[in-house]
Amino acid sequence: MKRFSELTEQEIIALAITNEEEDSRIYRGFAEGLRQTYPASAEVFDEMAEEEVRHRSMLFDLYRTKFGEYLPLIRRQDVRGFIQKKPLWLMHPLNLDEVRKFAENMEYEAARFYRRAAETTRDASVRQLLVELAEAEVEHESLAHKLGQQILTPSARANEDEAARRMFVLQYVQPGLAGLMDGSVSTLAPLFAAAFATHSTWETFLVGLAASVGAGISMVFAEALSDDGSLTGRGAPVVRGVVCGVMTAIGGLGHTLPYLIPNFWTATAFAIAVVAVELVAISYIRHRFMDTPFLAATFQVVVGGTLVFVAGILIGSS
Repeated sequence: MKRFSELTEQEIIALAITNEEEDSRIYRGFAEGLRQTYPASAEVFDEMAEEEVRHRSMLFDLYRTKFGEYLPLIRRQDVRGFIQKKPLWLMHPLNLDEVRKFAENMEYEAARFYRRAAETTRDASVRQLLVELAEAEVEHESLAHKLGQQILTPSARANEDEAARRMFVLQYVQPGLAGLMDGSVSTLAPLFAAAFATHSTWETFLVGLAASVGAGISMVFAEALSDDGSLTGRGAPVVRGVVCGVMTAIGGLGHTLPYLIPNFWTATAFAIAVVAVELVAISYIRHRFMDTPFLAATFQVVVGGTLVFVAGILIGSS
């Protein structure tokens, strides 16, 4: 790798040409990745990609005038100091907020590069073009804002916001809620059966810990293998599986941890209180994100949880 200060004017312009071409292709990738779900934002990135193509043409015309047709291949990774970009544009489905933030960082880095390049060059025409490009990159944010006003109309933005909400629900809320419900409800019976069968807080804690961890591991694989997200739009199966598994374990551990308290009845009272909080939280999440009426959600969850809870006590007391 070479330091930026070691580059010649020819190499600086060649690097700038490569950067503009790469940025254009990244914006194209964003546009293609967003087109199906966020068509208005995809059009904005199409326009920004065209702007990068125009910048490349300006740079290449100047390069040919100064140095001829041969263009050395110099890329970001060949120069020390450039931030390495993760290939966000290859990930599907794309997160709109992440894409916008990524694009802002790209423009900031490009503007900074052109300013530093202008400071190092001695050729007046080269320096003038680099300064103009630095200003153009700074103005890209206002360009995106202007394009957003023209393309992302209130109705288009509202549609995209609703699509983003649906994606969030599909990728995170649904698997998380399924895991929380499974962990909170399914571990009630073995936990309280062990509690009332042994009256030992430590043994009850071990049973609850084993049930919670085991259920979490099971739900990781169950959710991750349910579908790959390509047709349902539910996102990466690994992410869904981890979210579901972690929330399952949390749901079970919530009413297991009170049994670290040595006194059996005190621990049981705390565990029952935690169960009540868990059931209310599940009801609220279903109401907030799944459009289920709160009373209906509460009735469904509380009745199911109570039946499992009573079954555990009866089995443990028999």
